[in-house]
Amino acid sequence: MKLPAITHSKGKSMQKRSMVAVLKTRPETVLEDYGRLMKMADFENVLPREKDTLVKLNLSWTRYFPACSSQPWQVEGVVKALMEAGYDQRRLFPVENKTVVTNPRVGAKNNKWLPILDKYGLEFFPLPEQEWIVYKFREPLLKLNDIFPEGIQIPKMYPGKNIIHLPTVKTHGHSTTTGSIKNSFGGLLKEVRHYAHKYMHEVLVDLMIMQKELHPSIFTVMDGTVCGDGAGPRTMIPVVKGYILAGTDPVAMDSIAAGMMGFNPMDIPYIRMCHERGLGVGDPAEIELIGENLGGVNFGFTTRRSLVIWGDQMIRKGPLQFLEKLLLHTPLVVWAPFASNVYHDYLWYPTIGKKRIRDFMQTDWGKLFEKY
Repeated sequence: MKLPAITHSKGKSMQKRSMVAVLKTRPETVLEDYGRLMKMADFENVLPREKDTLVKLNLSWTRYFPACSSQPWQVEGVVKALMEAGYDQRRLFPVENKTVVTNPRVGAKNNKWLPILDKYGLEFFPLPEQEWIVYKFREPLLKLNDIFPEGIQIPKMYPGKNIIHLPTVKTHGHSTTTGSIKNSFGGLLKEVRHYAHKYMHEVLVDLMIMQKELHPSIFTVMDGTVCGDGAGPRTMIPVVKGYILAGTDPVAMDSIAAGMMGFNPMDIPYIRMCHERGLGVGDPAEIELIGENLGGVNFGFTTRRSLVIWGDQMIRKGPLQFLEKLLLHTPLVVWAPFASNVYHDYLWYPTIGKKRIRDFMQTDWGKLFEKY
């Protein structure tokens, strides 16, 4: 499939609605490159120092798996750049949520975030330990009000703060690709957000609407040093690519990342719907790209569904839909996280995942991970 043209610019002279900065990097220079990338994306003007800023980490698995969650050098590169630019650590709030199958404190340890945060004097804020409130959004939402008729609960600490998203470049069995927008899924919704899987693309549009109301500024720093191909967000094939991306438009960020992976961004429903509603720019032809020239870049990734996601979709959308209410909306739902944990942690990880991790650890990026 021929992808839409991606506009490249060496500077900021082109009058475009959205801009994405992209750099190639290597382990020896990645921390400095993250700082350079963020300056190219004008982070200091986007994130005023006098405002509190959430640093939304990305935890897709409590275990470490390459490309699955925010990489330690991604976390350090962003935090280091903020500190060197004079941001007050008391106004920075690294956060992550739980799902029915992840634990943020254990995940922060396994993914080696905690020593980095300690090094720079930052406290980690697991969202399950924070106060949550019912928030009434002014703008109409596509699906979330129907999914949560009793009200949408969000962390009380969220409204009025800027946010920096730290996703990775990877595929996803529910949403084709995942990135900046999907990262908000893990912050703005409680662990019962699995109810939203049936309408994933509409929910991602809702999350963009919600973020625009809650946050004065949104900034994304995406790691593509090691990308995830196949059955994302966990049971993937790690592929070393050496790219990092940053920008202020989550839709544009996800569009460029999707194009790099080999997808036509406007064929992905959540990107197209956000673009059509003016929530961001999804058409690569309308995005200003600075830094690397991505002409000809196509990773050739494909999205596949893991056994767990396949089963979830069979119940929510497929021939087993008549069992949906019984299996997923009653106390019997406990079978779902149990089955997911058994499959991922005790079947797939020991038999397939560990070998992929061993292979990754032989790469320069794997050796960098072991140094943290």
